[in-house]
Amino acid sequence: MTDSLEIEQLHTISENLGELSELLIQVVEGGASIGFLPPLQASAAHTYWENVLDPDVILLVAKIDGQLVGSVQLHLCSKQNGSHRAEIAKLMTHPNHRRKGIGQILMKAAEERAINEDRTLLVLDTREGDPSNILYTSQGYIQAGRIPDFAISANGELDATILYYKKV
Repeated sequence: MTDSLEIEQLHTISENLGELSELLIQVVEGGASIGFLPPLQASAAHTYWENVLDPDVILLVAKIDGQLVGSVQLHLCSKQNGSHRAEIAKLMTHPNHRRKGIGQILMKAAEERAINEDRTLLVLDTREGDPSNILYTSQGYIQAGRIPDFAISANGELDATILYYKKV
């Protein structure tokens, strides 16, 4: 891991739209199950990022030497009975920067931000069998359940998703 890794919150997308879109395209091409199927067109990636921010979404990005190499979202629950929880969403690390601890650092940053937002329960889901399952369990997330046939993969098969939670 390089010492120049920085985590920052983005409040606008425009300055980073190209890098965010390229990150999303590369991660989807690499097989990640994050709501998109390959080949992901740049226009679809742009549209996604242009609409991602709202008052309940905190977008954190990882940069190395100023280059965007990863991101994670924290979705704050705005329901009256859910003001204590948030969802971790769309954790992404650029394929050229995997296995350097960036995912772990982004998760830690998201957890710290959740605590600062007075959230005590985090939830997330990920495709069964993906490497992300190992990451989440190594970070103390507890498997809460499995939903079969949750998402369609690039090969047309239906994959299960695993639900996790963590009290922070």
